[in-house]
Amino acid sequence: MQPIQQLFDTEQRSKVEKSVAQAEALTSCEIVPVIASSSGRYDRAADIFGLWLTTIVACLAWWFFPRILNSSGSWGGVPAALPLLALIASMVAAFIVGAYLGSKLDWVRQLFTPQKQMRKEVSDRARQAFFDQRVHHTSSESGILIYVSLLERTAVIIGDRQVMETLGQPFLDELCKLLIDDLHRGSIADALCHVIHEAGERLSMPFPRHSNDINELQNTLILMD
Repeated sequence: MQPIQQLFDTEQRSKVEKSVAQAEALTSCEIVPVIASSSGRYDRAADIFGLWLTTIVACLAWWFFPRILNSSGSWGGVPAALPLLALIASMVAAFIVGAYLGSKLDWVRQLFTPQKQMRKEVSDRARQAFFDQRVHHTSSESGILIYVSLLERTAVIIGDRQVMETLGQPFLDELCKLLIDDLHRGSIADALCHVIHEAGERLSMPFPRHSNDINELQNTLILMD
């Protein structure tokens, strides 16, 4: 996957950030959108891919280069240790190449990583972003984080204490489903704009914006590699 900063041009970022400003004009809540290229390293998937490539190389070597024993009375054959050393060297090289490719190719990490592990990594990274971006630190305790992880194709929305006590988890689940449906149909930027607008509309009733409200968090789209 190319660096995430290259996936979103200035126009797309500006569109999302404008949506945040418009939504926060309706409510005292702070809305923070975050997009991550991935939420975990998934080194185990790279190692598994390296082992598979090693096995394939070993099988090919055995098939195409079978060891032929010297005939009786001959001393001109290849030393017995040389093919073994060549096989070991090729297997080591195959594992290194496979592990490297596995760490770079998104489809490899998706194929060899259990969905349960991916969901956990996304949830953990979203909660870390919730605290790192100070969404939990607003004076009204009513901030929400909209988190999208591209590699895992998973979204999470987290609300601060007042949001949870007033609207509950079902409200966040509805927003998350709306976001996922939009992500299936269109661009990431458009999906974010839609869910941000919807969040602002729904939050405006329980958390209306007052004339003395202060914008505590910047209206920026946060991109995380």
